Amino acid sequence: FYLTGIALGPRGKLDIPVLFIPSTMKLHEAQVVIHVMRENGENWPYEDSAQLNKDLKSITLAENGGIQGIRWIYPVHGIPEAPQQKSVSAVIRCRARHRFQQRVEVLLTGIVPGAMAVPAGRNAAQVVRNKPGNIQDEVQVTSGFSKKVEFLYELQYQSDKIKSQLDALVGIHLMKKEQDPESGSVTLIFNIVFAPNKPMRNAATLVVQCATGGIWKFPLLFIATEPEVDDVINIEAAGLNKESVVGFRLTSQRR
Repeated sequence: FYLTGIALGPRGKLDIPVLFIPSTMKLHEAQVVIHVMRENGENWPYEDSAQLNKDLKSITLAENGGIQGIRWIYPVHGIPEAPQQKSVSAVIRCRARHRFQQRVEVLLTGIVPGAMAVPAGRNAAQVVRNKPGNIQDEVQVTSGFSKKVEFLYELQYQSDKIKSQLDALVGIHLMKKEQDPESGSVTLIFNIVFAPNKPMRNAATLVVQCATGGIWKFPLLFIATEPEVDDVINIEAAGLNKESVVGFRLTSQRR
């Protein structure tokens, strides 16, 4: 749409509201173009107007020389984000100083059957299997996809400090993706590896973005419980008011 006849004084400011109401989980692109001309209709003088590039989109040249108008072009990318429902977090629980693998299934619903764009739908994160297994090197694509659809994913944490602590302790890998040919819903199955070194409890968010546009967010909760007891030290009393001593070794895991 176009708005014309807006007067802007020297050093003035112009607010341009942009409203984005996506109906599908697909990237939308637009441009905000601002075309400025003098209020009196005169041109801006420019001595070398003949040498100006005729294909330059930022200026409008007058027939008799000079610059008739100046344009600013701002590209706008509309990326829809699925509303976060009050779904229960998928819990990844492991004892400290152990390693645990868990498969987490996320559902991207509301997709038009046969379409590669993913309309907005509800979020669901559900643990489907708690069984150790080897992480697959390749993503399996079922016959429900008529084309290859790429998904980007990452784990986001509440702070940079938590991120620095968990980056080395958590691994995530997309193992499989499926699409229901009737409803169009996409299911992604992730394998998450958790190897905590101390007790902790931290929330995270699994963010999934489709290459064609659209973002989904799923809550996760990482819980590391107390580790097993390393050893039991028995000290035998030597007698009343007598010192009893026992020795043991501690080995550092770091330099």
